[in-house]
Amino acid sequence: MTKTDKKNQKKINLSLNESLFPILLLIIFLSFNVYVYGDDAMGGSNQFILLLGAAAGIGLGVFKGFKFSNMMSQVAENLKSVTGAIVILLFVGALSGTWLISGIIPSMIYYGLNILHPSIFLPSCLIICAIISIATGSSWTTSATVGIALIGISKAIGIPVEMSAGAIISGAYFGDKLSPLSDTTNLAPAISGSDLFTHIKYLTITTVPTISISLIIFIILNFYMISSGPTDNTVLLEAINQTFNITPLIFIVPFIVIVLIIKKTPPIIALFTGTILGAIFALIFQQDILTQLSNSNSLTFEGAYSAIINSITVDTNIESGNSELNDLFTSGGMLGMMNTIWLVISAMVFGGVMESIGALKTITTSLLNLGKSTFSLFASTAGSCLAINLTTSDQYLAIVIPGKMFEKAFKEKNLAPENLSRTLEDTGTVTSVLIPWNSCGAYQSGVLGVSVLDYFFYAIFNWLSFFMTLIVAGFNYKIKKLEIKKA
Repeated sequence: MTKTDKKNQKKINLSLNESLFPILLLIIFLSFNVYVYGDDAMGGSNQFILLLGAAAGIGLGVFKGFKFSNMMSQVAENLKSVTGAIVILLFVGALSGTWLISGIIPSMIYYGLNILHPSIFLPSCLIICAIISIATGSSWTTSATVGIALIGISKAIGIPVEMSAGAIISGAYFGDKLSPLSDTTNLAPAISGSDLFTHIKYLTITTVPTISISLIIFIILNFYMISSGPTDNTVLLEAINQTFNITPLIFIVPFIVIVLIIKKTPPIIALFTGTILGAIFALIFQQDILTQLSNSNSLTFEGAYSAIINSITVDTNIESGNSELNDLFTSGGMLGMMNTIWLVISAMVFGGVMESIGALKTITTSLLNLGKSTFSLFASTAGSCLAINLTTSDQYLAIVIPGKMFEKAFKEKNLAPENLSRTLEDTGTVTSVLIPWNSCGAYQSGVLGVSVLDYFFYAIFNWLSFFMTLIVAGFNYKIKKLEIKKA
């Protein structure tokens, strides 16, 4: 976009009603589409609905005098911004494939069945994922590693997967919020003008009560809704042991991946390393599996190669002799991630169009005008973060755009910048996973194999964080003021 184009487009201002039109249209279409397709809506129809919403935005933009080429330029920028996420999704699919045929995921399930009793399973999911996420700084990595295994254990012992997914996501995002290694935890204070460790310390005011309440609720759910009596997993354990070579040595691979993440290795490199190591360990420990997958009587180089490459790229199904386990021992590889990638791309097209015509700025400015009192300022910030997550489908924009828009307003209210950074995290970071067409919601749903609508209610930490930050602001509890520097 040239300087002249930018200057001309600044003169075009959409009204709030005009800005909301594509969004309201999108919500109506998506609601009807989910009503018609149910859980199958994520298979492609929702993606097209997002493109219809983008078409409505383009039509509005052209009618108001925006250039189509400029709108496409912004869409291209949005797509460029998620290139890394798309590659990560592909490698998550690849990693799940080699971690299946190498016995890593089956071993996690095997030892998990021995250790995790149904009576403590849900709170255990939350605590384990919280620890891993704090260590790695990544909710995505947590779900792609231990999250997948915990979902497998959940299926094996008969615990509803939507509950397990909610506990996994709650723990993963708790760690993501508080870990100094997390990108969003670094981004929020950088945008608001705070510093990292002041931000983390101030986050505990809302985050610790929220995770405590979430843990209590999961304990209650476990007690009342899940059998706490003895569970005989002997048949499942024997079937796993007969199908795979189960050994603790296999855990060297996930240990290396976690260390790489802690050392701030780029996620793509860490996941690629995990994928290759999984393939190598399959050759070392699971030769019978490779022989079975290659449909031959003995393992050959060509057979092993095709089995490994297929596990990375397409569907893999391992026959265990047990129907319950057969459903667990499947992987879609990179191909299994394509619906999620398609959803992310479609969402970025819609978000790019909305940003290019100034609709997002109009909506955010309208919310800013509501912030007359201290509480309404917090509420406007929270609402803005949620609106950006709904429209741009990107949690980073849900932090950056409201952060830039409200920074001056917080200063004018004599509020310390950590108030803004905490609100951005409490509402921008955690609500992204609750929106089916958001990149985070699409990712978690694709990786865990549970639709957003199914785990939404049980992702207690995520939606409760939104309300907790408003409750704290409403009671004016520990709302830090700017320090007046003495001359």
